[in-house]
Amino acid sequence: MITGHLLALELATLPDALRQILTLPACSLDALRAREDGRFQPEGAEWFCTIGNANTSPAAERHTEFHRDWLDIQVVLEGEEIIGFDTRNVTGQPATERKPDLFILEDPQLPKEILLRSGDFVTFAPGEPHRALCCTDRPAVVRKAVFKVPASAFRR
Repeated sequence: MITGHLLALELATLPDALRQILTLPACSLDALRAREDGRFQPEGAEWFCTIGNANTSPAAERHTEFHRDWLDIQVVLEGEEIIGFDTRNVTGQPATERKPDLFILEDPQLPKEILLRSGDFVTFAPGEPHRALCCTDRPAVVRKAVFKVPASAFRR
């Protein structure tokens, strides 16, 4: 897990593959905020990004997920959310695959939380459990960009 702010990428100590994505002009905070909701994928890129609104809710109502083949970069564009997480690898724990590469943990243990506000981002590597879209005080709308980067980008 790595966290940072899009306006201070040099402090985040990102691996080259992620730094190259987040330093693209199309991935600046202003560019992401201006982009219409939906999916975008630059021509020839292995990664893609989905932008849109989502509703936060109490942590007890949210699921905990992990991925095996994709790394997430979750960026808050507007609003705020809390994401529960753990830094231990949960691959192999009891989980249900709800969609391709979206595994929902059956008995999540997430001892850590992070509060994200506009411009903040967090990465979750394959196997890192996370519970996104938890509300702070009360449910609200948050606008996010979620980048999906294939794990193979780090094995070269």
